[in-house]
Amino acid sequence: MKRTILKTAEACTLLFILSASSNVYAGAIHDQDSFTTRIAENDDNSTLTALGMTINFFGTSYSDVYINTNGNVSFDAANGNYQTGPISSINKSILAPFFADVDTRTGNTITYGNTTINGRTVFGVNWIDVGYYNRHTDKLNSFQLIITDRNDTGLGNFDFEFNYDKIQWESGDASGGIKGLGGSSALSGWTNGSQTYHEFAGSGINSALLDGSNLALTTNTSNSNTPGHYIFTMRNSVLVDSDINGALLDNDNLALASSAIDFNTPVSYMFTMSNSVLVNPIAVSEPNTLILISIAMLGCAIKRYNLRPLVDKFFSCHA
Repeated sequence: MKRTILKTAEACTLLFILSASSNVYAGAIHDQDSFTTRIAENDDNSTLTALGMTINFFGTSYSDVYINTNGNVSFDAANGNYQTGPISSINKSILAPFFADVDTRTGNTITYGNTTINGRTVFGVNWIDVGYYNRHTDKLNSFQLIITDRNDTGLGNFDFEFNYDKIQWESGDASGGIKGLGGSSALSGWTNGSQTYHEFAGSGINSALLDGSNLALTTNTSNSNTPGHYIFTMRNSVLVDSDINGALLDNDNLALASSAIDFNTPVSYMFTMSNSVLVNPIAVSEPNTLILISIAMLGCAIKRYNLRPLVDKFFSCHA
């Protein structure tokens, strides 16, 4: 066994492929200084704290959360794991901006807390300039989780954000990594611990989520104009579909039937939008038309490949 998990309680946080904030920080991380409760330097620990709100996550209400050193928070129980299979195999409810072997024993640590943004209660967790196991700081990652109370839209409703400013390493020594690279690579996504989950494209793939890659967490986005900023919406206990929906068209501008789509084959399709929201498209040939470079690379559905059929010939990217 690598280490013992510590649990401490305290009273008191559509993927588009892009080529390249609201404050002084380098990228998507925001309101960092509002989350100031410090977790002592550690490795593989979990801290139980109050959310400051009650959220409904896929049918279960939670008012407390475990902040796990290794880049995630969990609701049912502490999660001290540093190496695991795909997110679909995790048997507890988690939100995981960057599930990998974080080690803060060298000084840069995790902070969390509550604040109010735009009149709404917010819980946030910062992993700023954190290194990897075993006590390495030659490469550093900075990322953030924010949970926003949206009871104004219904009891238990909330939004959550994964924000990334810097991702230089993907694995620790105990995960088979060498100088923070290779081995069992990091995972990003979430699960309710049973049948509902989402895993970002590139999760578990060597180098895929790192800065400079095609699927880099810091340069892609979801429901935002800011690279590295991913926003997701929970309403009535389920994840709300993103703003991308419409029909897939062939080269003759005719809608393709569901049976004609091979989700495992990277192919360029024309995607006609049924609304006016278009966030940093890869290419636009005419108003409200999006060219998908690769369905396999889009990474915007619960499973890896996916324009999810709503009815025959119509599809939606599911956030």
